[in-house]
Amino acid sequence: MIRSFFGLSHNPFDAREFKLLPQQQEIHDTLKVHCQQGGLCLVLGVPGTGKSFIKQSLQRLPENQHLVATVGRTLHTYTNSVKILCDAFRIDFESSAFKCERRLIEQAFSLNHAGKSVTTILDDAHLMDMACLRKLRLLFEDFPKNHNLILIGQPSLLANLDLGVNQDIKSRVTYSVIAKRLGPDLLRDFLLRELDRIGLGHNTFTQPAVDLIVRAADGILRKARNLCVGCLIEAVRSANKTVDIDNVNRVLLQPHWQKESDLADY
Repeated sequence: MIRSFFGLSHNPFDAREFKLLPQQQEIHDTLKVHCQQGGLCLVLGVPGTGKSFIKQSLQRLPENQHLVATVGRTLHTYTNSVKILCDAFRIDFESSAFKCERRLIEQAFSLNHAGKSVTTILDDAHLMDMACLRKLRLLFEDFPKNHNLILIGQPSLLANLDLGVNQDIKSRVTYSVIAKRLGPDLLRDFLLRELDRIGLGHNTFTQPAVDLIVRAADGILRKARNLCVGCLIEAVRSANKTVDIDNVNRVLLQPHWQKESDLADY
């Protein structure tokens, strides 16, 4: 609907087509070094601060140089996590986790000898049972020494790693970073850069509309993206090719944008 109305060839604010912002690029570059040297990395942050974009940027590393295996369903048992790893490493699942562990180690060394760096990403690692994470850590201990394990999750993961029983994991961390909220200038740059990408003028969003979007997003990239898409939908509904402050306010009246105290009278 938006593409047809504005005459676009690309979806606006499509997360799959985002380019990394400067602070995300810095994290990506550091992780890339660890992908070559090996280590245990933590990428933490509240929801919507761009951790997924960093993960996607790593998944796009050249396949002839890197194998990036991702476990995104971290609520699974250890055996099912191993099954996911087998699929990522392109090997068949054996009848037991023990046999799969041996195959995974052999495949990791085979890839390493072929000149590929091997990286495993555990997404939403704060949701993973710590006993399962400890088992995976023991498995990766037998991988090539330049294997890199990246845990992506919310800051609560640090509290779990601080527990005495998990010190064997925390003591192996070689790099950790918090994906911070974005400042107002970075959010404005993000919005304007996206308009450039899809071929819309900067005046598509009026300045008051941009200011309100930046305030409402509160530094959260996902909020800014969803709010911009919602505003464009409202512009289409009102048959107006300029997003003004009224469009933004109509989106912000939706219950999920309001605080619980604002909904008390409903």
